[in-house]
Amino acid sequence: MDNEKIVKLEKSIQNMREKKSRIYFIVQDTKGNAKASLRYVYQMAMILKKDDYNPIILHESKDYFGVASWLGEEYMNELPHKSIDEGNLEISPDDLLVIPEIFGYIMEQVKDLPCGKIVLAQAYDHIFETLQPGQSWTQLGFFKCITTCESQKQQIEKLMRKVSFDIINPVISEVFEKSEFPPKTIISIHTRDSRDTANLIKQFYVRFPQYRWITFRDLRGLSEKDFANAMKDSFLSVWVDQTSGFGTFPLESMKMGIPVVGLLPYLQPEWLNEDNGIWLSNKNLLVEVIADFVQNWLEDNLNPELFESMEKTASNYSDMDKFKNDVLYTFSDMMNTRMMAFEEQLTKFETID
Repeated sequence: MDNEKIVKLEKSIQNMREKKSRIYFIVQDTKGNAKASLRYVYQMAMILKKDDYNPIILHESKDYFGVASWLGEEYMNELPHKSIDEGNLEISPDDLLVIPEIFGYIMEQVKDLPCGKIVLAQAYDHIFETLQPGQSWTQLGFFKCITTCESQKQQIEKLMRKVSFDIINPVISEVFEKSEFPPKTIISIHTRDSRDTANLIKQFYVRFPQYRWITFRDLRGLSEKDFANAMKDSFLSVWVDQTSGFGTFPLESMKMGIPVVGLLPYLQPEWLNEDNGIWLSNKNLLVEVIADFVQNWLEDNLNPELFESMEKTASNYSDMDKFKNDVLYTFSDMMNTRMMAFEEQLTKFETID
């Protein structure tokens, strides 16, 4: 029996050393809708793939729509995909299983698997959505978490005890770049709830009919490239997402040199400060603040320091090399830690023999 365990341990150690261990990333099916949280997962998986790791995208249904239409065909073609429904998954002790915080019910299903289990927490408000009352990650065998920023880590630490954290800041894609041409009379708007978009636009036109020639552009449902191209013409971006855990849209706007009027999220990410945008806590004041900005823009009366602060902020989240290094360091550290634990077990068995 011990000889069998020794052989399995040696095989697992060899797999981890040779980067053959599988790294499963469970993903949501957004039915072709662009989503920053899904892009984040695919970016990490692609970085690992190009560094000779063995990432696999794991989706619930075999009818998974995929991300080719909005993120790029290379992510579907180069990364292996498997369906949970097919029921032929291979899971070894040396594998890693990365599960988004919203999939509490899947955590319950995999709690007895011997592999390494990691929570990927991008939205703190989804943590308890599918967990049972009183249930925690550690009860399901999840003692590691990857999240997107320090403020979100601090919030989750209050809820999930005895969990260790790694932070990997999202990176803003290179497709978001400043336009060579002057902006048009367009305001880009991005909200979590489509009703907020409609209500804000209608309120604005009723309250300020003199600005009806201003066009609002809803960026929902666009591919990443179309999203960037649609936003490029704008002179202002409006952001309403108070339960956001990080907020890529404002950073994308800043990188393109477009000022942001935004409703402060309940959990403020560390990139957000009073100098890099126009932030407010009262939703009812949004249309007034937008109208004030329009007037100042028309009069060429905007503070140059706003644009300087925007550029500085965006540059901190535009370094793909840093993102790549963070991803590789985090996963290599996880693998090395598990490999050391396996080697300790192997040493114990060999000592007994």
